[in-house]
Amino acid sequence: MLSYDYIKCADLNLAFQELEEGEQVYPLAGGTDLIVGMRGGKFAAKTLIDIKDVPELNVLKEDDQGITIGAAITLNEVTGFTPVRENVPILAEGCHSVGSYSIRNRATIAGNICNASPAADTAAPLYALDAVINIAGSGGNRSIPIKEFFIGPGKTALNKGELVQSVLIRKPYPKGKGIYLKASRTGSVDLATVGVAVQRWGDQVKIAIGAVAATPVRAFSVEKAVNEAGEKRWADAARLVHEDISPITDLRGSREYRYHMVEVLVRRGLEQTMGV
Repeated sequence: MLSYDYIKCADLNLAFQELEEGEQVYPLAGGTDLIVGMRGGKFAAKTLIDIKDVPELNVLKEDDQGITIGAAITLNEVTGFTPVRENVPILAEGCHSVGSYSIRNRATIAGNICNASPAADTAAPLYALDAVINIAGSGGNRSIPIKEFFIGPGKTALNKGELVQSVLIRKPYPKGKGIYLKASRTGSVDLATVGVAVQRWGDQVKIAIGAVAATPVRAFSVEKAVNEAGEKRWADAARLVHEDISPITDLRGSREYRYHMVEVLVRRGLEQTMGV
């Protein structure tokens, strides 16, 4: 049976204090990864601090900066938020790809990225949108681009005493279609074997991929061929993705299968966003 202390936080200062002073202290928002990880032995939490009701973390808004998604906002709330659906539907697709409807009623974007799984479904769309991660802590606040947030499997740029306060999708929003394509073992309610986000920005494209390296990565080789060299043969451009990835073999798929599928999904993404 799991044994841990539980603290309900009403404000961020209490959360910062517990995170900074305690050992094996974990913030609890949705808990869909954390609780499962505790039961499986991945996390040996001594204290859980419940941050679901902290006002600063329950922000979902659009303003002059863009769309701000607080750390306690659920994936279903993001998917249903009109500014997300209308301006960055690729993010709604990524959120919708996580687990089941009931899971998405609990799970949050902040939790999805803080778990730092290379296969996180929201990570690739956030990369393709150049999202900014707003971090808060007892030492002050800071903001970093999403590409600097992931350090390795299960590792983020968060320091002791810090937590993600929100995710920002900045204006101007991309002009053009975006799509998130996912290959998984069961086709639904499963982690990605490969996840590919392709976002058109006018006549340019940004491509981000999950589950093919230690962290989510950008397909810079493909982007360079399309954006700079003017490659319109999407199959030829997609083959270049092999230069950007280093997949492994695990229970969800072999290294060779991932090399094959990422090329297929990048090609399909280019066809659907940049034109056949």
